[in-house]
Amino acid sequence: MNLFRRAIRFFLIVAGLVAAVVAAATAFFLRYLLRPPRQPLWATPEDAGMPFEEVEFPARDGLRLSGWFIPAGASTPQPRATVILVHGWPWNRLGEAGDNLLANISAASPVDLLRLAHSIHHAGYHVLMFDLRNHGQSASSGAVTFGLREANDLLGAIDYLSGRGDVAQDKLGAVGFSMGANTVLYALPRTNRLRAAVAVQPTSVQVFARRFAVDLMGPLGQPTLTLVDAAYEQLSGLHLAAIEPVFAAAGAGDTPVL
Repeated sequence: MNLFRRAIRFFLIVAGLVAAVVAAATAFFLRYLLRPPRQPLWATPEDAGMPFEEVEFPARDGLRLSGWFIPAGASTPQPRATVILVHGWPWNRLGEAGDNLLANISAASPVDLLRLAHSIHHAGYHVLMFDLRNHGQSASSGAVTFGLREANDLLGAIDYLSGRGDVAQDKLGAVGFSMGANTVLYALPRTNRLRAAVAVQPTSVQVFARRFAVDLMGPLGQPTLTLVDAAYEQLSGLHLAAIEPVFAAAGAGDTPVL
């Protein structure tokens, strides 16, 4: 009888530990999916030898967004073509510093968008770098939706550029990374202003989350993801499976997409 009781006690302890691990992992993943910790800006275009303007503009749905406009060189005839850089999750306009908890867990490498902006700038283009909602210095607005609602931010950036006399209105392009690539793909069916777009590693969020959870937690990954998915749907109004940018890409119209 004592052996049976010890076995039951051991089982309950193990079950409690497993439940605690799953609950903690669910809270961690949900925190990053809904409202990731913001990464501070660690540099400016001036550090890379580029002039820039601090700019603010509204997203298409009115949310305040913050960014930098980097003009082409003074010797470049105006108006000029402009490239909009759209960052990923949970980055900011500069990219991914690679020194946050999620990056450490996933062994993510740093991503330097300022270096890319420098190359584009010296090729004779204007560059617009900005923070998506819930990231960097832009305003907060509900949950991160991995491109669905963030498309309003890119559309707001396009609207902002339409008011600048130094921007060639028929020569706008966008380059998006990860969630930023999703944002580009979701925005394309809603505008004919972009003449070219590059979507670097667009992400099916459910597939990414499943692989990440299973790689990190093994057999506990799937039950954790099930809880995360259910909680995310309740709090954001979206199911992770609904975020499939590949379907949005079909509505890109005549815009060339790489």
